[in-house]
Amino acid sequence: MLAASALAAAGLLALALSPCPAWADAAANVTGAVPVMKDGAQVYQHVCQGCHMPDGKGAVGTATIPALAGNPKLASAGYPAQVIVHGYGGMPFFNGYLSDTQVADVVNYIRSHFGNNFTDKLTPDDVKPLRADAPVVEMP
Repeated sequence: MLAASALAAAGLLALALSPCPAWADAAANVTGAVPVMKDGAQVYQHVCQGCHMPDGKGAVGTATIPALAGNPKLASAGYPAQVIVHGYGGMPFFNGYLSDTQVADVVNYIRSHFGNNFTDKLTPDDVKPLRADAPVVEMP
């Protein structure tokens, strides 16, 4: 029994230490870390809904994720743009990850969906000055 256990342990160790290219993509096969996001709905789907949920209702658990649905703080388009660019509390900043157009698109999307009916639009030019003192993540 002891010999079988030792053999099994040695086999697992050898498996763990051996190179296994099938488990990872070769760098040449990676087309990009950031998905193409052409509009606010796609930005929300790829970046925001993991925390704020597909219905924009947020979540409560180990952390409280604010609801975007029916959120009066979205009345000013500058507020969510500032939060996206700079981060806030537990929310990370997305400066350097999202373009000015993507920030404007996702802000306009959340302000016109999930029961929100704000009609004034944020433009990429409105986002640009928010970046002046924001932290930056550099994407490859």
